[in-house]
Amino acid sequence: MRAVLQRVTNASVTVAATEVGSVGPGLLVLLGVAAGDDGTTADRLATKVAQLRIFEDEGGRFDRSLLDVRGGALVVSQFTLIADTRKGTRPSFGRAARPELAEPLVTRFCEALRLLGVVVETGQFGARMAVELVNDGPVTIVLDVD
Repeated sequence: MRAVLQRVTNASVTVAATEVGSVGPGLLVLLGVAAGDDGTTADRLATKVAQLRIFEDEGGRFDRSLLDVRGGALVVSQFTLIADTRKGTRPSFGRAARPELAEPLVTRFCEALRLLGVVVETGQFGARMAVELVNDGPVTIVLDVD
C-alpha cells in the first residue's frame, strides 16, 4: 500500500458535481492498494497515518499527530499511485490490486482509522473524482507499507 498524505486546512472531493466528502484541518490521504496487500497492511498503514507527527507544536516543530490535533482524514482511493514508470513513457498499473480486492482494503483502512478515533470522509471508489484542497505548509509525505 502507498499513501500520499497532504496536510490540509480543508479538502473536498466531488463526483458528478456532487460533493461526497470533505474535511477541515487534517489530512488528504490518497491511497493506492498493490497486489499482495492484505488487511494487516491496511491496519498498519492506518496506524502510521494516525500517529505520524507532521503537525506543528507551539514551537513550530513537527511533534503532533492527526490524533493529537483531532484532525479529519479525507481518504481517496487512487490506483495510479501504484504505477511502475521504470520502463518507457507509459505507466504500467500491473502491480495495482484488482478492484474487487482493493475496495475492501480501502474500506478496512478507513475503518481502522475510525477505530483509532479519526473522523474519516471518503471519495467514491472507482469513480472519476475531482479533489480540491488547501495544502497547509505545504506538507506532503509519501508512505509505503509492505
